[in-house]
Amino acid sequence: MDPAESHVPDEHRRTRVGKWLPQDHRVHQEWLSGIIKHVESNPKDLHPVLQEFKTMIENDTHLYLLFTSMFQQVPQKPPYKKDPSGHSQINSHDHMLQALNHILTTGPSWNDKSERVGLVGLPINAMLDWPMGTPSGFALFLEPQVNAMIKKILNAWGDYLQSPASTDVLNDHSTGWFGSTGKHDLEITGNVGDSSHSFQDLYVCDPNAKHFGYKSWDHFFTREFREGVRPVAGPDDPDIIANACESLPYKVGRDVKYRDHFWVKGQPYSLTDMLAHDPLAEQFIGGTIYQAFLSALSYHRWHSPVTGKIVKAFVQDGTYYSEPLFEGFVDSHGADESGESTGQGYITATAIRAIIFIEADNEKIGLMAFLGVGMAEVSTCEVTVREGQRVQKGEQLGMFHFGGSTHCLVFRKGVKVEGFPEVGREHNVPVRSEVARVK
Repeated sequence: MDPAESHVPDEHRRTRVGKWLPQDHRVHQEWLSGIIKHVESNPKDLHPVLQEFKTMIENDTHLYLLFTSMFQQVPQKPPYKKDPSGHSQINSHDHMLQALNHILTTGPSWNDKSERVGLVGLPINAMLDWPMGTPSGFALFLEPQVNAMIKKILNAWGDYLQSPASTDVLNDHSTGWFGSTGKHDLEITGNVGDSSHSFQDLYVCDPNAKHFGYKSWDHFFTREFREGVRPVAGPDDPDIIANACESLPYKVGRDVKYRDHFWVKGQPYSLTDMLAHDPLAEQFIGGTIYQAFLSALSYHRWHSPVTGKIVKAFVQDGTYYSEPLFEGFVDSHGADESGESTGQGYITATAIRAIIFIEADNEKIGLMAFLGVGMAEVSTCEVTVREGQRVQKGEQLGMFHFGGSTHCLVFRKGVKVEGFPEVGREHNVPVRSEVARVK
């Protein structure tokens, strides 16, 4: 258990992969209550993209049915009906759109009350926490037209997060990223238990400038490490594989199948679905997959694990708020409050993702693949390499904007890759450090 969470009573503690949502569920509820109270007290016209969404829902009987039943299927009992302070949860598509209307002009901020510190880095995911886990929610968030509309909404939010106005959360207040708690946690995460550098020593910034020199929320979130902070492991040893993302190990899958039931408990990897039915997927049957997830506080750029040539690189559209149904209201224990983020294996086959095939110079590795998988609103994947380009181990491949989710390294059958870090470690595996070796 994270020592910072040791004071949270068991009944309020939630396991949150990557800490995108607060471990203390009371913090989540306080935040959501504040959003609901604000929008109910300050009604305003919907943003044009949300008005378009409203029209689409209300003019399509199938979608209207799914949206209505999704909210109706949330159990009408605690903790689902009301939060601990007695405030109603999001209960209709109109209610949801009003809350989204507010979120589109706000940046992710801290909630730092009564020593219960939590980050709501996925505000839309937090708002849909319960509805996503219903059978109708499962069906709804797989609908292509709904995901196309969500993409438009997230692009509108992205425009705000890339604007100077979004820096209003980059301050030293209790809800700011450079407040005493926020800055301390950023430093703890960046030092990965091995050092005690300040934020300004770890990252490219100007500590004497307003907002540390960052021009927008996205500028801050895609910040770069200073030169020398993350050296490349074994730059002259092609058998050493570099870690592609600053991340915590999630799972190692071996003898993976071309196609499998990725939506069931255990979330087995399904190569053709993960790799967007690309013909190259067949080359990885029986191979190995290493998956690790990114923290909300982490570095969000991707780096090449090997030296070689980019064979193919593209972004595959997918879902944004689809979670595996086994995390929903189907068992006696109720819904998993973090189902979308705990379904890490599931989203490798369904969510929007960047797919990069690399032909390693090391013949013992040969063709391999990198996947950068978006989760919920942190789903903008930017590929910065092109087909035919040569890359050195540790060179940048791309980045997540507005955050990130999880990533995978995929190796062919017969590649003897060993030494992956253990699942359950406390600190991130540093980007560009050794993540495995090929025998």
